[in-house]
Amino acid sequence: MDRATGNTTGLGWGLVGVVGFSLTLPMTRMAVPWLGATEVGWGRTVVAALVASAILIFRRDRFPRAHGRALFWVVAGVVLGFPLLSAWAMARVPASHGAVMLALLPLATAGAGVWRARERPSLRFWAASGMGASVTVAYALAGGGGHLVGADAALLAAVALAALGYGEGGRLAVTLGGWRVICWALVLSLPVTLGPVTWQAARVPWGQVPIQAWVGFLYVALGSQLTAFFAWYRGLAVGGIARVSQLQYLQVFLTLAWSAWWLHERVTWLDAGAASLVVAAVMWGKGAVITKRPIP
Repeated sequence: MDRATGNTTGLGWGLVGVVGFSLTLPMTRMAVPWLGATEVGWGRTVVAALVASAILIFRRDRFPRAHGRALFWVVAGVVLGFPLLSAWAMARVPASHGAVMLALLPLATAGAGVWRARERPSLRFWAASGMGASVTVAYALAGGGGHLVGADAALLAAVALAALGYGEGGRLAVTLGGWRVICWALVLSLPVTLGPVTWQAARVPWGQVPIQAWVGFLYVALGSQLTAFFAWYRGLAVGGIARVSQLQYLQVFLTLAWSAWWLHERVTWLDAGAASLVVAAVMWGKGAVITKRPIP
């Protein structure tokens, strides 16, 4: 596969992953008031881990011992850290407010790629990335009235952990394949998540949980935590972590669109204008040169 084809294929898979991730905050927001942050944040990983276990057994896949330590970084970032922290925040702030900090995720993921995958983006790339980040954060802050609340600390930590998990997972996916990375990470998390989730389940008033809460929970378990990662990690592996991560700038606007539909939030012309600027930044950065630093 030549570089141009790899970039296009990687961006295509990455876009599929971003669309899948864009529903995470609205669906979490729907489920948390009824099920609680632990049950949604880690309960989703338990359900996804059970499905992942079945996939690994069906494929007769053996644990990649040589990559065990690296997989624990993925577990810490996208299986344990981000789901729990974002669920905790969604119990306290609207989904649209969460977009403020998630807008920083592309830059953080690019930084993880520089650190873990030894990528070296050009100045044009960082300029395009900075433009996208500035527009997205300014827009999200304007929409939220410029207010930052205590849950933002959890969202900041969630962004940092997700970026680490994305960077490490994208690097591993080159060797293991994206589906194996997330499946093994989910299985490895079970000893940590199963106990708290089981304990919390005993406190949930199951008979009072409405259908929309179940829809939200099942989506974040089987969509956000599993199948979206199949596409996302494949995109990072094929197209490069720094380049494909820039598609995440579109995620905040997709999230707002889903929020308008599911949570009945109002979308204005300002939304469309900001989204257009972000798309322009992504397209400009798409052609930037990104090289690999040699391994010493």
